[in-house]
Amino acid sequence: MAQAKKSNVGKIVAASAGAIALSAAAYLLFGPEGKKHRKDLKSWMIKMKAEVMEKMEEAQELTGPAYEAIVNEVSEKYKSLKNISADDLAKEAQSLKKHWKMMASELKKKTAAKKARA
Repeated sequence: MAQAKKSNVGKIVAASAGAIALSAAAYLLFGPEGKKHRKDLKSWMIKMKAEVMEKMEEAQELTGPAYEAIVNEVSEKYKSLKNISADDLAKEAQSLKKHWKMMASELKKKTAAKKARA
C-alpha cells in the first residue's frame, strides 16, 4: 500500500511539472508581456526553453534550487554556440529563473487539486 501511494505521488509530481512547464511557456508567450517576448524570441531561445522544460519533466523533485540548476546546466550548453551573445544568453537564463515563483505557485495549486480529487 505504501509503495502504491508513493508511486502515485511521483506521478502527480511528474504530471504537475509537465503542466507547469506548459504554463510557463504560455505565460511567457501570451502573458502580459507576451507580445514583447514573441518579438524578441529567437530560435535558440525556443530550443533552450524546450530543453529546460524537458529536464523539468524528468526531475524527480522540482524545487527552486533544482530548477535553477536545470537552467544553469542548459545555459552552459548554449555558451559554446557562436551565434549567441553572452549577454543575450545571460538575459534569457535570468528571465527563466525569474519565473520560478509563478511556476511554483502553479505547482502548489495543481498538486493540491489533484490530492483533493484522489
